[in-house]
Amino acid sequence: MVKKYYFWIMKIKIRPYQIEDAPIILEIINYNILNATALYDYEARTLESQVTILDDKISKGFPVIVAVENEMVVGFGYYSEFRFREAYKFTVEHSVYAHPNYLGKGIGKLILENLINLAKAQKLHTMIGVIDAENLNSIEFHRKFGFEIAGIIKESGFKFNRWLNSVFVQKML
Repeated sequence: MVKKYYFWIMKIKIRPYQIEDAPIILEIINYNILNATALYDYEARTLESQVTILDDKISKGFPVIVAVENEMVVGFGYYSEFRFREAYKFTVEHSVYAHPNYLGKGIGKLILENLINLAKAQKLHTMIGVIDAENLNSIEFHRKFGFEIAGIIKESGFKFNRWLNSVFVQKML
């Protein structure tokens, strides 16, 4: 008996963010705000506030990229300043999000690879990620890209009626 194997191959493209992408980005962000500890916000964002956040990053020369499958945004990522003092100008903090219906399909990998390459091209020195300590999948995901745990800030956030710890991961570029 011959077994047949079927594979679902996704054709994901990475491109720069466009204003038309904002509604689906908002959907992804608000899902994470309301259902996860990936963001320490409490209230869902408005489209206007999300566009303002993304425009601010772009106006400062930082990339915002999207992952697209069949013309639909299925994930996005960006990086921007880590802290606001001048000496931190070679350090950036990044964020990567996939649509909840597309988790585990390699979208985050493509986004993070592109962000790392963009940061190197901008001659940045190090990337930081801040991950909720309960999100072991994200911590392991970052380790696969050479990020190391740089520290943990205990009980730095309070969400869903419990204290949360922040894990700082770092990759030298």
